[in-house]
Amino acid sequence: MQHRIIVLGAGYAGASVAGRLAKRLRGEDVAITLVNAEPDFVERVRMHQLATGQDLKPRPFGEMFAGTGVELRLAKVTSIDVDRKAVAVIDANGAEELAYDTLVYALGSGWNAQDVRGTAEYAHEIASRPGALRLRERLARLGAGQSVVVVGGGLTGLEAATEIAEARPDLGVALATSGSLGDWLSPKGREHLRNVFGKLGITVHEHAAVTGVEADHVATADGRAIPAAVTVWSTGFAVHPIAKATALEVTGTGQIVVDGSMRSVSHPDVYAVGDAAMVMGPGDKPLRMSCASGVPTAWQAAGAIAARLSGGKLPKVPIRYFNQCISLGRKEGLIQYVTADDRAVQAVLIGRLAAVYKELICKGAAWAVANPTLGLPTRRRRVTRERAVAGSAVKALA
Repeated sequence: MQHRIIVLGAGYAGASVAGRLAKRLRGEDVAITLVNAEPDFVERVRMHQLATGQDLKPRPFGEMFAGTGVELRLAKVTSIDVDRKAVAVIDANGAEELAYDTLVYALGSGWNAQDVRGTAEYAHEIASRPGALRLRERLARLGAGQSVVVVGGGLTGLEAATEIAEARPDLGVALATSGSLGDWLSPKGREHLRNVFGKLGITVHEHAAVTGVEADHVATADGRAIPAAVTVWSTGFAVHPIAKATALEVTGTGQIVVDGSMRSVSHPDVYAVGDAAMVMGPGDKPLRMSCASGVPTAWQAAGAIAARLSGGKLPKVPIRYFNQCISLGRKEGLIQYVTADDRAVQAVLIGRLAAVYKELICKGAAWAVANPTLGLPTRRRRVTRERAVAGSAVKALA
């Protein structure tokens, strides 16, 4: 009998797991089913581009997984019974239950409203394609001089604010952050960020913890009312709630607790990858929710599942960070190099070169989903690849 592997979610992590398993395991031995609600791959790292009117290249799963042996099931997951090893789904034909021998949970995350008053009613999110398209439509209706406030000074907030300001210089774009602008970056990184924000005319409200969102403004803890015809909420992510409703061991935020092979510590036939997993990285620090974390966890899980099913050796390559890639519109970028545990070092890449670098990283991530390769890269291979990307960026500017 075939070993039944079900992968829930086809974002960067889930799609990568399915593809790598299909390349490592024989079709006569395993049946791999990828369950996803949408028929094509969503480049989540580009949602700020979609929101500002740019069109993204379609990436249908039917084409990506053609000939791989992966069965694509277009359905929404409604519940999981980890004791019975069954997943309940619903699609155009109604409800059904799918049985598994190994489950890979990759349902990811969505926007996090942080229980702040008015966010659900008045704020927009760009953590999903529907959210980005709604924001796109709303921005298109704004007249010159109207205000847009992006709440949240993390990577998503920085990219959203600069993309909107570059695409619509006629709007009054502002960023509200609870700390100071780019306070986790190196001094050179912070300086470049402030320079770009200045050139784009973005107003920065620092130390402005937003406590409420209204139809025409956001309210801060220190009593400020910042005008906002449109509010974009980007204060972090919240994981999909389904795992928390199961018998799996999860954290208080609903992430599945896993070991170094991405295997659930409570249910050994379940693996979790991407934002859905609580993974400890270098320095005994949890990996942050990001594509940079999700893809390596997918590689680790695929390698571990393949090894356990085939009697091979478990992968033991540690997951670590190398840099943070930030687009600041289409013409500017910031590549902040970091330690293994994601702390900024002095080295940065800035300007047009950094923008090209980031674009190549985004294209590479999407290509890797559709073209998974064997083996988890060693540190030497990873560094070599980083240098190759930088070299390609230089050639692109020549």
